Amino acid sequence: MDINYELYKVFYYVASSLSFSEASKQLFISQSAVSQSIKTLEKKLEQQLFIRSTKKVRLTPAGQVLLKHIEPAMNLIRRGENQLLDSQSLGLGQLHIGASDTICRYLLVPYLKEFHEKFPNVPIKVTNATSLACVDLLEQGKVDVIITNFPNTRLNQSYIQKTICNFQDVFIANPAYFKLDQQELSLAQLNRYPILMLERKCTTSEFLHNLFLQHQLELLPEVELSSNDLLIDLARIGLGIAFIPDYCLRRDSRDLFVLKTKEQMPSRQIVASVSPAMPPAASTREFLDLLPSL
Repeated sequence: MDINYELYKVFYYVASSLSFSEASKQLFISQSAVSQSIKTLEKKLEQQLFIRSTKKVRLTPAGQVLLKHIEPAMNLIRRGENQLLDSQSLGLGQLHIGASDTICRYLLVPYLKEFHEKFPNVPIKVTNATSLACVDLLEQGKVDVIITNFPNTRLNQSYIQKTICNFQDVFIANPAYFKLDQQELSLAQLNRYPILMLERKCTTSEFLHNLFLQHQLELLPEVELSSNDLLIDLARIGLGIAFIPDYCLRRDSRDLFVLKTKEQMPSRQIVASVSPAMPPAASTREFLDLLPSL
């Protein structure tokens, strides 16, 4: 099927903004030209891509499917153009990282500081998302590099550039509320207490649910949140036993203790990944070089 790239470009801008007028401004063409391009594309594809009304524009199911494929292509083209421009000007271009807020706070800050001091003119953009969602950002070409937990059900092994570190997950509680600091508990025994953990659709939640399932247990957490720091705060006031990565727990947290478990807790890793669809930009390579490697 021979379809002009410009038609897909117009589709992308309309689909991204859900506005024909906004797309015309971004493309510097008339609104009627935008409308005509969409009609031409719909005719060639024999599919309606948008539902138009006087107040708003919505994507049809066919339009949603097409956008899932067009958006990564547009991002790859943009990144390729930027890399060529950067190489001509001997610049590094922008560094765009995807990572969870936990990894940003407890791991990346010193390396971002070091990178910024070394390359003060390189813009740094960080997009926060769960480790699972970061893979989507990478595949869609929205970020240059992601720093995520591993294992990760969405992360292809070919994406991983380096393993940065190992870590252990731990159960923590306040001994004033849970007199368990001298005991060793099985997962079945732990399951009788209120468990505080991260919400579903993240690698940590997947990991703990799978661990319980391996021991024929159903995990029913008391609280599910999006922040490890908030889980620590709730454990500190005695609302339950929190499940967090060990690197989030400060050594001076005297009002919290790590529970001993009979089952050995498998270690996990933090990894840096890039898309194999395109060679990493110079800024990405420089940042990867700063990160430690096992």
